[in-house]
Amino acid sequence: MSRRLRNILKSAAAVALGVLASMPSEARDVDPLRAPDTQREPIQWSDLDGWADDDHAIAFGTFRTSCNPFLARGAVKDKRPIHQALREVCRRAASAGALGNDKAKAREFFEQNFQPVRIAKLGEKTGLLTGYYEPIVDGSRFPSPEFPAPLYRRPSDMLVGGKKAAKRALPNRASVGRLNAKKKVEPYFDRAAIENGALDGQKLEIAWIKDFWEAMSIQIQGSARVRLEDGTMVRLNYDAHNGHSYTAVGRILIERGLLTREDMSMERISQWMAKNPDKAKEVRGTNKSFVFFRITGLNTDTEPVGAQGVPLTPGRSIAVDRIHVYGTPFFIDAELPINGPRTTDRFRRLMVSQDTGSAITGPARADLYFGAGREAGQIAGRIRQQGRFVMLLPRELDMIEAGRAMPLPLPKPKIPPEDEKAAKSKADAKAKGTPKVDPKAKAKSEGKGKPAPKQPEAKGKSKRAS
Repeated sequence: MSRRLRNILKSAAAVALGVLASMPSEARDVDPLRAPDTQREPIQWSDLDGWADDDHAIAFGTFRTSCNPFLARGAVKDKRPIHQALREVCRRAASAGALGNDKAKAREFFEQNFQPVRIAKLGEKTGLLTGYYEPIVDGSRFPSPEFPAPLYRRPSDMLVGGKKAAKRALPNRASVGRLNAKKKVEPYFDRAAIENGALDGQKLEIAWIKDFWEAMSIQIQGSARVRLEDGTMVRLNYDAHNGHSYTAVGRILIERGLLTREDMSMERISQWMAKNPDKAKEVRGTNKSFVFFRITGLNTDTEPVGAQGVPLTPGRSIAVDRIHVYGTPFFIDAELPINGPRTTDRFRRLMVSQDTGSAITGPARADLYFGAGREAGQIAGRIRQQGRFVMLLPRELDMIEAGRAMPLPLPKPKIPPEDEKAAKSKADAKAKGTPKVDPKAKAKSEGKGKPAPKQPEAKGKSKRAS
């Protein structure tokens, strides 16, 4: 294919897939090829800075883990083209085997089966990156002055869409409510109500930990390992939420002038909460969202399970918006403070979408998973930078055909003939370099519109205003 033809196809695909602002948006299950307010640009592998230097073998192992749900019996049916195409790629990945540490073969697999496409919000070049991890905390099965903050299992009175909630984990944007005393559905208790005892007496507490901010942090991360007093380690994983929107308390602290944007991190928030216990509860309450957990099996060799239903891989798993199909690989290009708060470290890495979160919204938005424990938490807490996103789309997908299937923007309204004539006249005047003339001023100068004022007559002539 000639360079010129490649450029034509590239431009056609970018235009076809970029004009999306007029489309209606479904929060979940929208086809990522048709997501609103999104621009996509097909590129070449050679355009990816750092692609050749990455460890594709590790990324291939993470991708094969994501393939398990695609290839399992009774796999979830998803009619989106990317999901169906990924299933075919996963079959080839299974046939290829583990590949071990063979970076060259792993890279070849990705290049043969995917096409790289830059993705961003319409009019932007980058998207927001944050980090998350699995906390490991001390706790107790019983409350005490040392362990006052509870972690809850899902309440039985929760309704989803007005109906009793299913046993499986709730989608992170489900409509959640409860029946009040008048048997009418109302929003579920928010964080402030729960911290003030709205769930007391229902025996929902799985464990008690040392700090309410720590409990809130675990809810933000979505999982935790709790080390009980007898040495038993319990893993908790996300199960449900109360249906309220997530609000970042860090933003609240900045808006109130209590912390600066430059100084913002999870660690600084923790320090502020510890120093200001009287104000901390009210600040926590500004985030009405609340998460409930379930106990899951704990194997010290495995990581927590993400929303896709597979164990996460530190440094290779990301949480993305639900518009994306789990298992889709993304190449992330950014400068991140990995090695310290003042460092700017080169981060060019192929990662796989395996999780989501209520705060993860937008076509180019990702939460990077860094593993478990304090060190992973320190790194994750420092990440809040912009990065460039490249989505790897299965080659089975015809992007131009997908673009053709999209609704076109609404046609421009027809211009009335008189307005069209006036607009043409202005355009002609501008093209000739003649000054614009206000029609009213022109009429006035020519004596049109209003009759000229009566003038005294001079003898022998009539005097006319000019």
